[in-house]
Amino acid sequence: MKEIYPLMQRTFDKEKFSGTICFQGPNGVELQMSSGLANRSEKRGNDDQTRFAIASGCKVFTAVAICQLIEEGRLNFDTPLHTLLGHEFPQFDNRVNIHHLLTHSSGIPDYFDEAETDNFEDLWVEIPVYGLREVRDFLPLFQNKPMSFAPGHHFHYNNAGYIVLGLVVESITERSFQEYIEENIFKLCDMNDSGYFSMDQLPENTSYGYIKGEDGRWRSNIYSVPVKGGADGGAYVTAPDMVRFWEALMNEKILSVSMKRELLTPRIQVKEGIFYGYGLWMNIEDDQVYKYHVMGYDPGVSFHSSFYPETRSSLVVLSNHSSGAFEIMKAMENQLICRRSKTAE
Repeated sequence: MKEIYPLMQRTFDKEKFSGTICFQGPNGVELQMSSGLANRSEKRGNDDQTRFAIASGCKVFTAVAICQLIEEGRLNFDTPLHTLLGHEFPQFDNRVNIHHLLTHSSGIPDYFDEAETDNFEDLWVEIPVYGLREVRDFLPLFQNKPMSFAPGHHFHYNNAGYIVLGLVVESITERSFQEYIEENIFKLCDMNDSGYFSMDQLPENTSYGYIKGEDGRWRSNIYSVPVKGGADGGAYVTAPDMVRFWEALMNEKILSVSMKRELLTPRIQVKEGIFYGYGLWMNIEDDQVYKYHVMGYDPGVSFHSSFYPETRSSLVVLSNHSSGAFEIMKAMENQLICRRSKTAE
């Protein structure tokens, strides 16, 4: 394993990577490295305990929360949305159900359509990011818009769908979405350093997201993303905490065996070899899932994390730059995962 460190350091240098990586095999952590600055003004470096934002990577937490509530008998995958929150969405099709929302096949309008634009900052020209602190604060962005397509017709990645799922969690539990996740997922997984933090009240050892301008200068992302994350993205985690999440999920600590199977079942094909389940992606070869995967991108954020069932290994790549996590993930898979399992796609 020692020979991997210089190889990865060269990749870090080539990509100018700012972040932290962690690889855990079946017998424990095998590789952990950090690079770059968590705070450029103070010259504070990233380390293995630094908290990073993970953008859409935390959709899986939302999916787990829904599955927990289904286990409790408080709703079902086929429960129609209108029976829970119908008054909130006057133009939504009454056939939209929880399964559709989880699999990005609901057809409801999105507040940020990644197929149409990749500039997330454009959203905040008229709506200030500092006003987006609760799940409900996102509703004016999409709740009165018409459907995009019939429920269940096809996959189309949809952030608003997960906002709606967060509202479902709040409606059923009568608690804030963030409180529910922190108590019923983070606490059970021993993710003691993770949470949904406000950007104007970040705890110690948290990285600031940075965006590189055309002039080569860096600026923080404080005016580029919502001030506090919610059901579709924006939690902060450490690399060890994300490893603990995979362990807890796979060892049925937060879901039963049967409900874990529901979460991890391929539900809808995105492209050849790539499927989506409930809140996470799956790579399939020879009719077998060889990689469960979550990822997230925002201005100043890039994140990838995977679980490889054949070797029961997990990988976490966290970055406080807008890109870099994908390249590091591929280099890690080439050096570590592919030696033990199938070639990663």
